[in-house]
Amino acid sequence: MTEVKICGLTTPETLEAALNGGAAYVGAVVFPKSPRHIEPEDAAQLFAAARGRAQIVAVVVDPDDALLDRIAIHLKPDFVQLHGAENSSRAAEVRRRTGAKIIKALPIREEADFVNVSEWTRAADILLFDAKPPKGADLPGGVGHSFDWSLMGNRPLPAKWFLAGGINPQNLGEALLVTRAPMVDVSSGVERAPGVKDISLIHDFLAAARRS
Repeated sequence: MTEVKICGLTTPETLEAALNGGAAYVGAVVFPKSPRHIEPEDAAQLFAAARGRAQIVAVVVDPDDALLDRIAIHLKPDFVQLHGAENSSRAAEVRRRTGAKIIKALPIREEADFVNVSEWTRAADILLFDAKPPKGADLPGGVGHSFDWSLMGNRPLPAKWFLAGGINPQNLGEALLVTRAPMVDVSSGVERAPGVKDISLIHDFLAAARRS
């Protein structure tokens, strides 16, 4: 089965659906501008049910040290996903402050956007390739847009990386066929409204991943 991360979970019911369906990673978005935002203290209570069943990921955007400390103290994630303009030095500091491994999201629109892959392969444990948002967008991801998946072909990549951006139960098979992605990340693709996860869509997505 392709490894799946269900991101932006905010309720016990949707978290349990992700866990029961075999999600390998579950994500808490700690970013107030996101419709999926959850405070670290609330995330700690919610994601306690995932401890030992899936890898817990705290998704952040250019976090300050105070937020990182709250995440480390309360949520204690297995991974911190950096989804902003963080550089590799900042990633090392995030790792030190939180004790978590690092996922780095790289926004992709064109060939030139892969320029930092080799640097981040050394600095992060896992890379995540997401669609680059339009200029001026408030959110760095989770808006349901995909990029040209053919850009992923014939490219030297680490063994573990996520494909993200605009993936849903209907197009997951095509996405995997084109990209050969070993791991996929989904958020808006299993929602019935922004920030509102749908249990049936989570079930369908994980079932599609099992068939891949």
